[in-house]
Amino acid sequence: MANYITCIRIVISFALLFCPALSPIFFGLYIAAGFSDMIDGAVARKTGTVSEFGSRLDTIADIVFTMVCLIELLPVLDVPIWLYIWILVIAIVKLFNIVIGYIRQKEFVAVHSMINKLTGVLLFVFPLTLAYIDLKYSAVFICLVATIAAVNEGYLIRSGRKVMV
Repeated sequence: MANYITCIRIVISFALLFCPALSPIFFGLYIAAGFSDMIDGAVARKTGTVSEFGSRLDTIADIVFTMVCLIELLPVLDVPIWLYIWILVIAIVKLFNIVIGYIRQKEFVAVHSMINKLTGVLLFVFPLTLAYIDLKYSAVFICLVATIAAVNEGYLIRSGRKVMV
C-alpha cells in the first residue's frame, strides 16, 4: 500500500507539469503530493511493509517531485543568479554523494536523516510562503539547511552508514 501511495506522488508530480505554476490547481496537486510524501512512510511502518525498495522508491519520488517543482517554479520566480549557483552546487554535491554511495556500497544509498527531512519540509513549504516571505530570505535559509544536509549525507555515506529514519 505504501509503495502505491509513493507511485501516486510520482504521477501527481508529472501532472504538475501541465498546470500553470502557482495556480489553484497547481497548489491542490502540490499539497496532495506533499501529503502522500508524509503518509507513505507512516503507512509502511504501520503495516509492517518497510523495505529497501520502498525507501528507494520514496527517494526517486522525492527527486521527481523536486525536479518538477524546479521546472515549474524557477521560470516564474525572480531568482538571482547567485541563488541558481548555490542550488546547482547543492545538486552537484548530492549527485556526487549518490555516485560515491554506489561505488562504495555497490547499491543506491538513500539517506533519510532528520536534516534531509527538514530540508524536504522547508522545500515543500517554500511555494506556500511566497506571498508572505521574500524569496531571498526564505531561499537563503533553505539553501543553508540543504547545504548542511548534503554535506552530512556525504559524511554518512563515506563512513558506510545507512540512515533510515
